[in-house]
Amino acid sequence: MADYGHDPTETAVPFMAFKDAGFQVSIATEVGKSPKCDAKMLEGITQKLFGASRSVVSQYSAMSQSPEWTNPTSWSSPAFTLDDFDMVFLPGGHEKSVRQVIDASTVHKMLLDFFPKTRKPSNKAVGAVCHGVMVLSQAKGEGGKSVIHDAVTTTLPGRFEQVAFWGTRAFLGDYYKTYGAGSEDVETSVSVDVLREKKSCLNLPSSLKVWPPPFLIFSNVGIGDRYETHWMMRVFNSKAVSD
Repeated sequence: MADYGHDPTETAVPFMAFKDAGFQVSIATEVGKSPKCDAKMLEGITQKLFGASRSVVSQYSAMSQSPEWTNPTSWSSPAFTLDDFDMVFLPGGHEKSVRQVIDASTVHKMLLDFFPKTRKPSNKAVGAVCHGVMVLSQAKGEGGKSVIHDAVTTTLPGRFEQVAFWGTRAFLGDYYKTYGAGSEDVETSVSVDVLREKKSCLNLPSSLKVWPPPFLIFSNVGIGDRYETHWMMRVFNSKAVSD
């Protein structure tokens, strides 16, 4: 995680779900500093209009007081390795501070090593949501290929990002553009690194096009055109969560 700026819904809801499922959860930040999620999504008028639901705010409060949250490990430590974990989850968030982890070469190097180990029949997995997918698309190995260059993926739809940016620019400036006004959409950024072949495009059922769809990645297991799901990501709609 970055020290600040992740979306509270995309962080607290998965955290609680993992805990409820019996996982032993660890939080990792660059130097082991306890992180904080985007305050605009938790407080004031921005929270009421665009941010976390009341139930998510409650979940975030509980998470922020947990020993996992207050005593994170350091992903920049020479002793830190992803091999100690069965699953790596990368939360999203559009606040500019999340660039700390999106652009981190140390994290990219670890993901380049860990991601191939998630192929079936391995029980290891990687998950990401929204901007979290950029951490993977920016993890590039030899030849400049992203670690997920041969995967099928979706990410934050460009039209959603544009609506949020232009709809709030008058009073929030370029808040909804992680790399500033004029930068490419997350969808475009990920597509440049990942969607190189026609088969990489995911066609969703028409019933899913009404709502923000789940984020999915399928790994090519090398058996003809067969694909197996080895990584599933979901955008947690605040209304759906509160209900």
